[in-house]
Amino acid sequence: MSGIPVADDILDTEVAVKTLSEVAAALGVSANKVRQMLRDGELIAVRRKGELCVPAAFFVKDGIVKGLSGTITVLADSGFSRTEMLRWLFAPDDTLPGSTPINALRTSHGTEVKRRAQAMAF
Repeated sequence: MSGIPVADDILDTEVAVKTLSEVAAALGVSANKVRQMLRDGELIAVRRKGELCVPAAFFVKDGIVKGLSGTITVLADSGFSRTEMLRWLFAPDDTLPGSTPINALRTSHGTEVKRRAQAMAF
């Protein structure tokens, strides 16, 4: 086993994912660096068709969505499993701009997303 925490693939099949090599190329880093990012909780991986993948929504043109790794840390500190984190990030929430926490992060509403993640700990 690689020691990389992997979430269950609870995402809709329409949710695009990137393989670790695609993530590495997009970020301009090695595949080993991507694996380290997964171990460090900066990203969340799922296994799709036998391959480790990361949701494409976690990335923007110039890198990882701002605030994502901090949100993952807050959720981890609240006791969420990787699968629960993924479910929460992609769950519909009409009270958030962008209608899901990940889309709110993508549209620069990270403060509100983190606030809600912190509130769930109590």
